[in-house]
Amino acid sequence: MSTKKERLLEAAKELFGEYGYAETTFKKISDRADVALGLLTHHYGNKEKLFLAAGLDVLCHFLQVLRAATSNTPTGHDGAVEFCRAYLKFSLEPDSYWLVLVRCSPYSDMKTSSDRDIMNEKFLEVHSVLEAELERGIQDGSIRPLAVPETAHAIIALMVGANRTRLLTPYCPPHLYEVAVDFVSRAIAADRN
Repeated sequence: MSTKKERLLEAAKELFGEYGYAETTFKKISDRADVALGLLTHHYGNKEKLFLAAGLDVLCHFLQVLRAATSNTPTGHDGAVEFCRAYLKFSLEPDSYWLVLVRCSPYSDMKTSSDRDIMNEKFLEVHSVLEAELERGIQDGSIRPLAVPETAHAIIALMVGANRTRLLTPYCPPHLYEVAVDFVSRAIAADRN
């Protein structure tokens, strides 16, 4: 059985994902959670802090998924490819609340600079997971020599673009995610035949 605070956070993630920051109200959240409106202020203070809590909750779960996906891979190349697969798969999971991250990211609806800074710092951990796999692959010979931070940024930009194309546009090709992962795999491979 979840606590009232947990129910409020779940409802907030659902609503922020569905409607975004501006259209989500404390009343909608308390109604969805079936919890008294006053408890939102008690537990989270204000809407900005609840939005941040929702984004951080989803991002922490996302990081767990990425770390698990890369943890037992035999090479850095395999780890980088599994990172990409896990990234894109997470975006399709109905209970991942992915749209909260689409909306609650360093380049979205964050209202205060301090909240944006907190999300920026946490989002950099996503990059760190990928950078570790790229470095491991260079060391084990499965990835060609490359500029690790820049390559990680380029790969994540590709993941973001593929994700937004699939979720937010009407013209996405049917196998975009598979093509994006294959592209990354070929681009970083030590043997690029």
